[in-house]
Amino acid sequence: MNATNLSLALTIGVLYACGSYLLMQRALLRVVLGFVLFGHGANLLLLLAGGEARPVPHAGTTAPGEASDPLPQAMAITAVVITFGTTALLLALVHRAIVLHGDDLHASHTLPPPAGKGDQP
Repeated sequence: MNATNLSLALTIGVLYACGSYLLMQRALLRVVLGFVLFGHGANLLLLLAGGEARPVPHAGTTAPGEASDPLPQAMAITAVVITFGTTALLLALVHRAIVLHGDDLHASHTLPPPAGKGDQP
């Protein structure tokens, strides 16, 4: 593993860690940002799985063994499109929650606290 792969792996780990932290927040906008960070980490993971950069696979100009594999790049661009569409949907839902409730906090913050032993007469 060379220094580039190591730094990319650490970056992916940081993106996943920050994304999982934001996904556990009560504010819906932070949840959306956590999902976006997860998407960026997944895209980098797909590009890292593709291996090192090699010549473009043109027919007749590059030997089949020397050409780069286009599948990880195709999967990464598909993941970008899916992440973009899902992010747009989540942002629309957050906007609707803000319009209806006035804030973007999850509904669980309005629940009454559980009754304890000292609350009973």
